[in-house]
Amino acid sequence: MFTGIIEELGEMVGWTATGDDSGLIAIRGKTVVDDLKHGDSISVNGVCLTAVEISADGFTADVMGETLRRSSLGELHPGDPVNLERAARLDSRLGGHLVQGHVDGVARIVGREAAEQWTTVRFELPAAISRYVVEKGSITVDGVSLTVMEAGDDTFAVGLIPTTLSLTTLGHKQIGDLVNLEVDVIAKYVERLLGERS
Repeated sequence: MFTGIIEELGEMVGWTATGDDSGLIAIRGKTVVDDLKHGDSISVNGVCLTAVEISADGFTADVMGETLRRSSLGELHPGDPVNLERAARLDSRLGGHLVQGHVDGVARIVGREAAEQWTTVRFELPAAISRYVVEKGSITVDGVSLTVMEAGDDTFAVGLIPTTLSLTTLGHKQIGDLVNLEVDVIAKYVERLLGERS
């Protein structure tokens, strides 16, 4: 479980294939390895991965075909920045919202509009998850906990403050770039429970 508050802007440094549709991803990130242990969960661009090997300045994690199919991790190249967050602790504040690191969909950025102190970014909204995205609700974009400013049938928009722009990949991404989306899990549970009652 994560909070969507990015701890570090890391870097993808390598990929080693371990099968036809699986591999070992290597990530550089000095902050997140501070107390990281073998087997710990870590969010990479919003995808929950398991740390396999840890060094002084990074870690590796296994990535299976299912993860590659459902996320944008397979599009990463050495040198690409990545959002990193260690798993949440029960003795700390919940700064964002409850994030599982289970990607619900991949979408493209379709618009960016800079204002004086913030930037509006618009994304595609995949039909399969559009019913879970509501104005003023929470959404996770590449692991970043954000508030939906506007939700339409096939797009949604968020506002990014300077801190988010400078400390996450969202400050670097441009129109056409892919992002991982995770909707608020509470909405999915409510839908399932209400569906069982009807």
